[in-house]
Amino acid sequence: MTVKEAQELVDNWIKKYGVRYFSELTNMAILTEEVGELARIMARKYGDQSFKEGEKDNLADEMADVLWVLICMANQTGVDLTEALERNIEKKTKRDNQRHINNIKLDNDGKGSEPK
Repeated sequence: MTVKEAQELVDNWIKKYGVRYFSELTNMAILTEEVGELARIMARKYGDQSFKEGEKDNLADEMADVLWVLICMANQTGVDLTEALERNIEKKTKRDNQRHINNIKLDNDGKGSEPK
């Protein structure tokens, strides 16, 4: 599925099942909530916290929730995420094409090292 197809799929779902989009501000609050839920899973799975009894490792579902709300926000504000992502990658490439390659904190073992 392309990003454009995802935007169309979400829009069709909202029109068929969702009645209408929530307001932009409501969706911003929901996005914040979903990012928090994703952060909780990341902290338990990859950080120092452990899962509470009954909690599930639903990382993919939480990421999909974040993407869903982001797509809703793009649709209701007229943002073409394909174009936006392409422009963003171009911006990052121009700005950072040597930045990370020359960062001595990033090394091949993936752990990084402090500059001396």
